[in-house]
Amino acid sequence: MYSLKIFPRTLHFKQPAGTSRGVYHVRQVWYLLLTDTETGQYGVGECAPLPALSCDDLPDYPRLLAEICEKTAADGRIDYEALRPYPSILFGLETAFAHLQAQSLRFWDTPFSRGTQGIPINGLIWMGNFDEMYRRIEEKMKAGFRCIKVKIGAIEFEQELELLAHIRQHFSASDIELRVDANGAFRPEDALRKLTQLNEFQLHSIEQPIRAGQWEAMKALCVASPFPIALDEELIGVNEIERKKELLDTIRPQYIILKPSLHGGIRGAEEWISMAQERGIGYWVTSALESNIGLNAIAQWCATLHPTMPQGLGTGLLFTDNLDYPLHIEGDCLWFHPEEETPDFLTFLNRI
Repeated sequence: MYSLKIFPRTLHFKQPAGTSRGVYHVRQVWYLLLTDTETGQYGVGECAPLPALSCDDLPDYPRLLAEICEKTAADGRIDYEALRPYPSILFGLETAFAHLQAQSLRFWDTPFSRGTQGIPINGLIWMGNFDEMYRRIEEKMKAGFRCIKVKIGAIEFEQELELLAHIRQHFSASDIELRVDANGAFRPEDALRKLTQLNEFQLHSIEQPIRAGQWEAMKALCVASPFPIALDEELIGVNEIERKKELLDTIRPQYIILKPSLHGGIRGAEEWISMAQERGIGYWVTSALESNIGLNAIAQWCATLHPTMPQGLGTGLLFTDNLDYPLHIEGDCLWFHPEEETPDFLTFLNRI
Protein backbone atom coordinates (compact mmCIF):
# COMPACT_ATOMS: atom_id res chain seq x y z
CA MET A 1 0.00 0.00 0.00
CA TYR A 2 1.14 3.50 -0.80
CA SER A 3 0.24 7.04 0.08
CA LEU A 4 0.98 10.04 -2.12
CA LYS A 5 1.10 13.58 -0.79
CA ILE A 6 1.45 16.69 -2.94
CA PHE A 7 3.48 19.74 -1.94
CA PRO A 8 3.17 22.78 -4.27
CA ARG A 9 6.01 25.26 -4.20
CA THR A 10 7.05 28.48 -5.97
CA LEU A 11 10.77 28.64 -6.77
CA HIS A 12 12.62 31.89 -7.38
CA PHE A 13 15.31 32.32 -10.03
CA LYS A 14 18.70 33.67 -8.98
CA GLN A 15 18.53 35.81 -12.12
CA PRO A 16 15.75 36.21 -14.71
CA ALA A 17 15.70 33.39 -17.27
CA GLY A 18 14.98 34.91 -20.67
CA THR A 19 13.70 33.09 -23.74
CA SER A 20 12.06 34.28 -26.94
CA ARG A 21 8.71 33.49 -25.28
CA GLY A 22 9.32 35.74 -22.30
CA VAL A 23 11.26 35.97 -19.04
CA TYR A 24 10.85 33.64 -16.07
CA HIS A 25 11.23 35.10 -12.56
CA VAL A 26 9.50 32.32 -10.60
CA ARG A 27 8.73 28.67 -11.22
CA GLN A 28 5.76 26.68 -9.94
CA VAL A 29 6.43 23.02 -9.12
CA TRP A 30 4.60 20.25 -7.29
CA TYR A 31 6.63 17.80 -5.21
CA LEU A 32 5.31 14.29 -4.63
CA LEU A 33 6.00 12.30 -1.47
CA LEU A 34 5.37 8.60 -2.15
CA THR A 35 5.36 6.47 1.01
CA ASP A 36 5.19 2.71 1.43
CA THR A 37 2.72 2.54 4.32
CA GLU A 38 4.00 -0.87 5.47
CA THR A 39 7.71 0.01 5.68
CA GLY A 40 7.57 3.78 6.06
CA GLN A 41 10.12 4.16 3.26
CA TYR A 42 9.50 6.99 0.83
CA GLY A 43 10.51 8.50 -2.48
CA VAL A 44 10.24 12.04 -3.80
CA GLY A 45 9.37 13.20 -7.32
CA GLU A 46 8.85 16.55 -9.02
CA CYS A 47 6.05 17.61 -11.36
CA ALA A 48 7.04 20.78 -13.18
CA PRO A 49 4.97 21.76 -16.24
CA LEU A 50 6.20 24.87 -18.04
CA PRO A 51 3.59 27.63 -18.42
CA ALA A 52 2.25 28.08 -21.95
CA LEU A 53 4.54 25.32 -23.21
CA SER A 54 3.85 21.93 -21.60
CA CYS A 55 0.96 20.00 -23.12
CA ASP A 56 -0.30 19.38 -19.57
CA ASP A 57 -0.13 23.03 -18.48
CA LEU A 58 -3.85 23.01 -17.68
CA PRO A 59 -6.02 25.37 -15.59
CA ASP A 60 -7.13 22.49 -13.35
CA TYR A 61 -3.66 20.96 -13.00
CA PRO A 62 -3.77 20.76 -9.17
CA ARG A 63 -7.10 18.90 -9.22
CA LEU A 64 -5.96 16.59 -12.01
CA LEU A 65 -2.69 15.85 -10.22
CA ALA A 66 -4.57 15.03 -7.00
CA GLU A 67 -6.90 12.62 -8.80
CA ILE A 68 -4.04 10.85 -10.60
CA CYS A 69 -2.01 10.55 -7.39
CA GLU A 70 -5.00 9.11 -5.52
CA LYS A 71 -5.54 6.48 -8.21
CA THR A 72 -1.84 5.64 -8.48
CA ALA A 73 -1.55 5.16 -4.71
CA ALA A 74 -4.63 2.93 -4.69
CA ASP A 75 -3.45 0.85 -7.66
CA GLY A 76 0.15 0.67 -6.47
CA ARG A 77 1.42 1.28 -9.99
CA ILE A 78 1.68 3.87 -12.76
CA ASP A 79 -0.86 3.63 -15.57
CA TYR A 80 1.50 4.68 -18.37
CA GLU A 81 -1.01 4.56 -21.20
CA ALA A 82 -3.57 6.67 -19.34
CA LEU A 83 -0.88 9.21 -18.42
CA ARG A 84 0.55 9.77 -21.92
CA PRO A 85 -1.20 13.20 -22.14
CA TYR A 86 0.41 14.28 -18.83
CA PRO A 87 4.20 14.01 -19.17
CA SER A 88 5.09 16.20 -16.18
CA ILE A 89 2.88 14.11 -13.88
CA LEU A 90 4.24 10.90 -15.34
CA PHE A 91 7.81 12.08 -14.76
CA GLY A 92 7.09 13.01 -11.15
CA LEU A 93 5.51 9.62 -10.44
CA GLU A 94 8.22 7.66 -12.24
CA THR A 95 11.00 9.33 -10.31
CA ALA A 96 9.21 9.07 -6.95
CA PHE A 97 8.93 5.30 -7.48
CA ALA A 98 12.57 5.12 -8.63
CA HIS A 99 13.68 6.96 -5.48
CA LEU A 100 11.56 4.72 -3.27
CA GLN A 101 12.88 1.54 -4.87
CA ALA A 102 16.51 2.65 -4.78
CA GLN A 103 16.30 4.16 -1.27
CA SER A 104 19.08 6.41 -2.48
CA LEU A 105 19.64 9.35 -4.79
CA ARG A 106 21.61 6.87 -6.89
CA PHE A 107 18.62 5.62 -8.87
CA TRP A 108 20.80 3.47 -11.12
CA ASP A 109 24.35 2.19 -10.71
CA THR A 110 26.58 4.11 -13.13
CA PRO A 111 30.01 5.76 -13.02
CA PHE A 112 28.12 9.04 -12.58
CA SER A 113 26.13 7.81 -9.55
CA ARG A 114 29.33 6.37 -8.05
CA GLY A 115 30.96 9.78 -8.39
CA THR A 116 33.73 8.57 -10.66
CA GLN A 117 32.59 10.23 -13.90
CA GLY A 118 30.85 13.50 -14.74
CA ILE A 119 28.29 14.12 -17.47
CA PRO A 120 29.51 16.67 -20.06
CA ILE A 121 27.13 19.63 -20.26
CA ASN A 122 26.77 22.80 -22.28
CA GLY A 123 27.10 26.26 -20.79
CA LEU A 124 23.74 27.95 -21.25
CA ILE A 125 23.55 31.65 -22.17
CA TRP A 126 20.12 33.02 -21.29
CA MET A 127 18.66 35.86 -23.31
CA GLY A 128 19.20 39.41 -22.14
CA ASN A 129 20.41 42.64 -23.60
CA PHE A 130 23.64 42.66 -25.57
CA ASP A 131 25.87 43.58 -22.62
CA GLU A 132 24.33 40.95 -20.33
CA MET A 133 24.75 38.18 -22.88
CA TYR A 134 28.29 39.31 -23.70
CA ARG A 135 29.22 39.12 -20.00
CA ARG A 136 27.63 35.69 -19.57
CA ILE A 137 29.48 34.34 -22.59
CA GLU A 138 32.77 35.60 -21.15
CA GLU A 139 31.98 33.91 -17.82
CA LYS A 140 31.21 30.54 -19.45
CA MET A 141 34.38 30.61 -21.54
CA LYS A 142 36.50 31.46 -18.50
CA ALA A 143 34.82 28.65 -16.54
CA GLY A 144 36.14 26.17 -19.08
CA PHE A 145 33.04 25.17 -20.98
CA ARG A 146 33.83 23.51 -24.30
CA CYS A 147 30.22 23.71 -25.51
CA ILE A 148 28.18 26.90 -25.26
CA LYS A 149 24.49 27.16 -26.08
CA VAL A 150 23.15 30.65 -26.82
CA LYS A 151 19.44 31.40 -26.75
CA ILE A 152 18.60 33.71 -29.64
CA GLY A 153 15.51 35.47 -30.94
CA ALA A 154 14.91 38.18 -28.33
CA ILE A 155 17.32 40.94 -29.39
CA GLU A 156 18.25 42.21 -32.85
CA PHE A 157 19.53 39.37 -35.04
CA GLU A 158 22.57 41.41 -36.09
CA GLN A 159 23.54 41.78 -32.42
CA GLU A 160 23.20 38.05 -31.94
CA LEU A 161 25.52 37.50 -34.90
CA GLU A 162 27.96 39.89 -33.25
CA LEU A 163 27.91 37.84 -30.04
CA LEU A 164 28.65 34.65 -31.96
CA ALA A 165 31.41 36.43 -33.87
CA HIS A 166 32.96 37.43 -30.54
CA ILE A 167 33.17 33.79 -29.48
CA ARG A 168 34.69 32.71 -32.77
CA GLN A 169 37.26 35.52 -32.64
CA HIS A 170 38.64 33.91 -29.49
CA PHE A 171 37.89 30.21 -29.98
CA SER A 172 37.77 28.03 -33.09
CA ALA A 173 35.16 25.34 -33.67
CA SER A 174 37.68 22.76 -32.43
CA ASP A 175 38.09 24.75 -29.19
CA ILE A 176 34.42 25.48 -28.42
CA GLU A 177 31.28 23.86 -29.80
CA LEU A 178 28.56 26.43 -30.40
CA ARG A 179 24.85 25.66 -30.31
CA VAL A 180 21.98 28.12 -30.64
CA ASP A 181 18.35 27.80 -29.58
CA ALA A 182 15.78 29.93 -31.39
CA ASN A 183 12.74 28.59 -29.47
CA GLY A 184 10.75 28.92 -32.72
CA ALA A 185 11.53 32.63 -33.17
CA PHE A 186 12.21 32.62 -36.93
CA ARG A 187 9.52 33.00 -39.58
CA PRO A 188 9.55 30.21 -42.17
CA GLU A 189 10.13 32.70 -45.00
CA ASP A 190 13.21 34.15 -43.26
CA ALA A 191 14.58 31.04 -41.61
CA LEU A 192 16.86 29.71 -44.35
CA ARG A 193 18.47 33.11 -44.87
CA LYS A 194 19.18 33.37 -41.15
CA LEU A 195 20.53 29.82 -41.03
CA THR A 196 22.89 30.69 -43.87
CA GLN A 197 24.15 33.71 -41.94
CA LEU A 198 24.55 31.66 -38.76
CA ASN A 199 26.52 29.03 -40.64
CA GLU A 200 29.43 31.47 -40.85
CA PHE A 201 30.18 30.66 -37.21
CA GLN A 202 30.53 26.89 -37.64
CA LEU A 203 27.64 25.98 -35.37
CA HIS A 204 27.01 22.48 -34.11
CA SER A 205 23.22 22.86 -34.40
CA ILE A 206 20.18 25.08 -33.95
CA GLU A 207 17.18 24.12 -31.84
CA GLN A 208 13.69 24.72 -33.15
CA PRO A 209 14.32 27.52 -35.69
CA ILE A 210 10.59 27.96 -36.45
CA ARG A 211 7.60 27.43 -34.20
CA ALA A 212 6.28 23.92 -33.72
CA GLY A 213 3.48 22.43 -35.81
CA GLN A 214 4.77 23.44 -39.26
CA TRP A 215 5.98 20.00 -40.24
CA GLU A 216 6.38 20.57 -43.97
CA ALA A 217 8.24 23.86 -43.47
CA MET A 218 10.49 22.24 -40.87
CA LYS A 219 11.10 19.28 -43.17
CA ALA A 220 12.22 21.65 -45.94
CA LEU A 221 14.56 23.45 -43.53
CA CYS A 222 16.12 20.19 -42.34
CA VAL A 223 16.90 19.35 -45.97
CA ALA A 224 18.23 22.78 -46.93
CA SER A 225 19.96 23.94 -43.75
CA PRO A 226 23.76 24.16 -44.01
CA PHE A 227 24.10 22.79 -40.46
CA PRO A 228 22.01 20.42 -38.28
CA ILE A 229 18.58 21.19 -36.84
CA ALA A 230 17.39 19.79 -33.51
CA LEU A 231 13.72 19.50 -32.57
CA ASP A 232 12.55 20.44 -29.09
CA GLU A 233 9.14 22.12 -28.82
CA GLU A 234 8.13 20.12 -31.89
CA LEU A 235 7.94 16.99 -29.73
CA ILE A 236 5.62 18.50 -27.10
CA GLY A 237 2.16 16.97 -27.16
CA VAL A 238 3.19 14.21 -29.57
CA ASN A 239 2.54 11.43 -27.09
CA GLU A 240 1.24 8.45 -29.06
CA ILE A 241 3.71 6.01 -30.62
CA GLU A 242 2.33 6.21 -34.15
CA ARG A 243 2.28 10.00 -34.05
CA LYS A 244 5.91 10.05 -32.90
CA LYS A 245 6.89 7.86 -35.84
CA GLU A 246 4.92 10.07 -38.22
CA LEU A 247 6.69 13.21 -36.97
CA LEU A 248 10.18 11.71 -37.32
CA ASP A 249 9.43 10.19 -40.72
CA THR A 250 7.99 13.47 -42.02
CA ILE A 251 10.53 15.99 -40.73
CA ARG A 252 13.67 13.81 -40.58
CA PRO A 253 15.61 16.12 -38.25
CA GLN A 254 19.30 15.65 -37.56
CA TYR A 255 18.69 15.65 -33.78
CA ILE A 256 15.93 15.57 -31.19
CA ILE A 257 16.25 17.02 -27.68
CA LEU A 258 14.59 15.12 -24.87
CA LYS A 259 13.12 16.69 -21.76
CA PRO A 260 11.28 14.04 -19.72
CA SER A 261 8.96 16.59 -18.07
CA LEU A 262 7.79 17.71 -21.52
CA HIS A 263 8.28 14.66 -23.73
CA GLY A 264 6.54 11.77 -22.03
CA GLY A 265 8.45 11.13 -18.84
CA ILE A 266 11.41 8.77 -18.82
CA ARG A 267 9.53 5.97 -20.58
CA GLY A 268 8.30 8.36 -23.25
CA ALA A 269 11.79 9.77 -23.76
CA GLU A 270 13.11 6.24 -24.19
CA GLU A 271 10.48 5.65 -26.88
CA TRP A 272 11.74 8.75 -28.71
CA ILE A 273 15.35 7.55 -28.41
CA SER A 274 14.54 4.10 -29.80
CA MET A 275 12.65 5.55 -32.77
CA ALA A 276 15.36 8.12 -33.44
CA GLN A 277 18.12 5.52 -33.41
CA GLU A 278 16.17 3.36 -35.86
CA ARG A 279 16.18 6.35 -38.24
CA GLY A 280 19.76 7.47 -37.75
CA ILE A 281 18.70 10.59 -35.81
CA GLY A 282 20.89 11.81 -32.95
CA TYR A 283 19.69 13.07 -29.58
CA TRP A 284 20.71 14.61 -26.29
CA VAL A 285 18.97 15.11 -22.95
CA THR A 286 18.05 18.42 -21.32
CA SER A 287 16.41 19.44 -18.08
CA ALA A 288 13.46 21.83 -18.25
CA LEU A 289 13.91 24.21 -15.32
CA GLU A 290 13.24 21.60 -12.66
CA SER A 291 14.71 22.03 -9.20
CA ASN A 292 17.48 19.74 -7.97
CA ILE A 293 14.96 16.98 -7.25
CA GLY A 294 13.99 16.74 -10.91
CA LEU A 295 17.50 17.48 -12.17
CA ASN A 296 18.99 14.62 -10.19
CA ALA A 297 16.40 12.20 -11.56
CA ILE A 298 17.12 13.30 -15.14
CA ALA A 299 20.88 13.14 -14.63
CA GLN A 300 20.74 9.70 -13.01
CA TRP A 301 18.72 8.42 -15.98
CA CYS A 302 20.84 10.25 -18.55
CA ALA A 303 23.95 8.56 -17.15
CA THR A 304 22.49 5.15 -18.03
CA LEU A 305 22.61 6.25 -21.69
CA HIS A 306 26.41 6.71 -21.48
CA PRO A 307 26.43 10.19 -23.06
CA THR A 308 29.58 11.44 -24.75
CA MET A 309 28.29 14.69 -26.27
CA PRO A 310 27.35 17.64 -24.01
CA GLN A 311 23.91 17.42 -22.43
CA GLY A 312 21.71 20.26 -21.15
CA LEU A 313 21.77 19.53 -17.43
CA GLY A 314 22.78 22.80 -15.77
CA THR A 315 19.36 24.34 -15.12
CA GLY A 316 18.53 22.74 -11.78
CA LEU A 317 21.01 25.03 -10.05
CA LEU A 318 19.16 28.24 -10.96
CA PHE A 319 16.99 28.77 -7.89
CA THR A 320 17.55 30.58 -4.61
CA ASP A 321 15.25 28.23 -2.68
CA ASN A 322 16.46 24.87 -3.93
CA LEU A 323 17.04 21.79 -1.81
CA ASP A 324 20.78 21.15 -1.45
CA TYR A 325 21.81 18.10 -3.46
CA PRO A 326 25.15 16.39 -4.07
CA LEU A 327 25.15 17.84 -7.60
CA HIS A 328 27.94 20.16 -8.70
CA ILE A 329 29.09 21.74 -11.93
CA GLU A 330 32.85 21.37 -12.15
CA GLY A 331 34.43 22.68 -15.33
CA ASP A 332 32.11 21.59 -18.11
CA CYS A 333 30.64 18.54 -16.38
CA LEU A 334 27.84 17.82 -13.93
CA TRP A 335 29.08 15.65 -11.08
CA PHE A 336 27.28 13.65 -8.41
CA HIS A 337 29.08 13.29 -5.07
CA PRO A 338 27.54 10.27 -3.27
CA GLU A 339 29.63 10.80 -0.16
CA GLU A 340 27.79 14.01 0.67
CA GLU A 341 24.99 14.05 3.21
CA THR A 342 21.58 12.95 1.91
CA PRO A 343 19.09 15.83 1.74
CA ASP A 344 16.46 15.96 4.49
CA PHE A 345 13.39 15.68 2.27
CA LEU A 346 10.81 15.53 5.03
CA THR A 347 12.02 18.72 6.70
CA PHE A 348 12.24 20.43 3.31
CA LEU A 349 8.72 19.41 2.29
CA ASN A 350 7.19 20.24 5.64
CA ARG A 351 8.55 23.78 5.36
CA ILE A 352 6.48 24.36 2.25
